[in-house]
Amino acid sequence: MTDIHLYSILDNDFYKFTMQHAVIKLFPNAQAKYKFINRGQHPFPPGFAEILKEEIDKMEQLKLTKDEKEYLRKTCPYLDPTYLDFLQGYRYDSSEVEVTQTGNDLSVKIAGYWYRTIMWEVPIMSLICELYYKITKQERISDEEVSFIAKEKINKYKKLNITIADFGTRRRHSYKVHDLTIKALKDFGSDCFIGTSNVHLAMKNRIKPIGTHAHEWFMFHAAKYGFKMANSLGLENWSNVYRGDLGIALSDTYTSKVFFSQFDKKFTKLFDGVRHDSGDPLEFADMTIDHYKHYGIDPTTKTIIFSDGLNYEKVERISNYCKGKIRISFGIGTNFTNDVGLKPMNIVLKMTDTLPEEAHWTPVIKLSDEKNKYTGDEEMIKLSKRILEIKD
Repeated sequence: MTDIHLYSILDNDFYKFTMQHAVIKLFPNAQAKYKFINRGQHPFPPGFAEILKEEIDKMEQLKLTKDEKEYLRKTCPYLDPTYLDFLQGYRYDSSEVEVTQTGNDLSVKIAGYWYRTIMWEVPIMSLICELYYKITKQERISDEEVSFIAKEKINKYKKLNITIADFGTRRRHSYKVHDLTIKALKDFGSDCFIGTSNVHLAMKNRIKPIGTHAHEWFMFHAAKYGFKMANSLGLENWSNVYRGDLGIALSDTYTSKVFFSQFDKKFTKLFDGVRHDSGDPLEFADMTIDHYKHYGIDPTTKTIIFSDGLNYEKVERISNYCKGKIRISFGIGTNFTNDVGLKPMNIVLKMTDTLPEEAHWTPVIKLSDEKNKYTGDEEMIKLSKRILEIKD
């Protein structure tokens, strides 16, 4: 019915593989549930769910090739050979995904072992976006214009003397636009463009795959160990698996203020830096710099990765503010991969519940540095704020 398809099992964000590797090592019996959230209230046309389900079923045919396995072995030496063998045998199982539609409302629910279901989020979101534009017959700009826009953007960013990576897989317009964009960014980005979160396109373009972990890593740890231990045990477990590699810590699962109170001297020294994903970026920069100074660490030896809804104006403002104070880099998503003359989709697919092996199903939540970005069960949010002493 459509010519949409995913080209590779590596057409996914890098942190899904790094987290899957860690989950298999540490939590092989944990289970998880995920749910699609249509933040932008996009009306889905009749029959959308059936077409999406067809594409998800096709994903069962994807498998790691020998060349892809060799690429991961050489590029990511911190991934165990046993994990690469596992990944070679891994197949998507579409029975883990339930897709339904009521009127214009689309429902997508995922359930199963965490080490398996962790892989669905990004490719399903990218499929939803690509199918939506195609089925609603929205015409994008030409391939030449897509490449030209990416070239113009990276030329502007180069003048700021900063480094930038692409984080745009999940809400890209389409695979074709993503592919064209990465090629242009690489061709014209020289020392500015340093890589992409998309492992398939990183391999294809011989650039670095970028990423560490996502909010769900810490959300699971809260369900298993409690809110007060989520950050510290999440970081401890991460460092036990990766021994200093993949050293950028995500700060805002339970607000950055709580994170820094638990980011003790050991973690502060061990991790290369932190990622900003919500709230005022300049306030976050000050908080981070003050934290490093408090522990007697030169902030210019550490890095902040900014990744929250960035465009040129925001990047320029952050860059000017942080210059000489701390190392910085930027992960840009939708503004790279969905700037095609159409309205980008505002959708997410989030973990909602988890079942640590010795416990029971527990709702998971996220408390960003912006209150309107809190996600999860309302009662659990109230409980977490009380336990973590978070005041509105």
